[in-house]
Amino acid sequence: MKEKIFGDIETMILFLSIIGATIAIATSVNIFLNRAVRRTLKRMDADMTNYVFLRHFVVGLIYLVGIGWAFLVLPTFKTVAHTLLTGAGIVAIVAGLASQQALSNITSGLFMVIFKPFRVNDRISIRGTMTGTVEDITLRHTIIRDMDNNRIIIPNSVLGNEIIVNTNLADTTVCRKIDIGIGYSSDIDRALGIMREEVLKHPLHIVPEPNSRSVSHDPDVFTQILSLSESSVVLRVWAWTNSENDAIRMEGDLLKSIKARFDEEGIEIPFPQRVVSFKNFPSDQKN
Repeated sequence: MKEKIFGDIETMILFLSIIGATIAIATSVNIFLNRAVRRTLKRMDADMTNYVFLRHFVVGLIYLVGIGWAFLVLPTFKTVAHTLLTGAGIVAIVAGLASQQALSNITSGLFMVIFKPFRVNDRISIRGTMTGTVEDITLRHTIIRDMDNNRIIIPNSVLGNEIIVNTNLADTTVCRKIDIGIGYSSDIDRALGIMREEVLKHPLHIVPEPNSRSVSHDPDVFTQILSLSESSVVLRVWAWTNSENDAIRMEGDLLKSIKARFDEEGIEIPFPQRVVSFKNFPSDQKN
């Protein structure tokens, strides 16, 4: 049976040698690209997106060529190949249907690398619920790392049809809008001043470029009354920083420091209160 499949011992050795060489070459190329090229690109502060996709493409091509060549040296597969050529039309249709999804993912990944709606290390949001940092773009899918260090794996064809919010596209700065409600009897101007002062004191705060500003405001920090709600006057301050991670840290610090300043200066932050009254009923009604 072995002789029928492999022809002879030399063919079997050649087959295994090609498979082994293919694995060795693909592994070596992958290691080389990961270590040497990646370090060089990091030192040059270059975009990693093209490199990541190209690395997967080159390694995949090596496996495809090597394994295909290995099977072609087997006599039985040569016979099967000649037989299949007689039904090339049917084979083409079947192969087309079977590989439609794979080709769609590869094409979508290629378009994402060319047009760059996002890049490796960009922070993106999809469908309003999935947010994370792009880690890898393979031939089939894109890997996103969320804030909980989970990996979200999305097929490229799906991602290519989604509306994506990119925090880092063309501008990495982030604006945090911090809303705080104060009592109607509190000093509004003083509260706005405190919010502005706390933002200016924070070490992660930056002054945004004019083309980055979503609202027209002074060169430092902009504050204003946002609304008059049922039980409070809602104030807003715009705080800018260099990245999403800095924005998360800055927002927490500012909420803490602004609350402390409001307490010191007697500015009330209202909260819901309930008054519960108890009424004495006659003894015959208690049951």
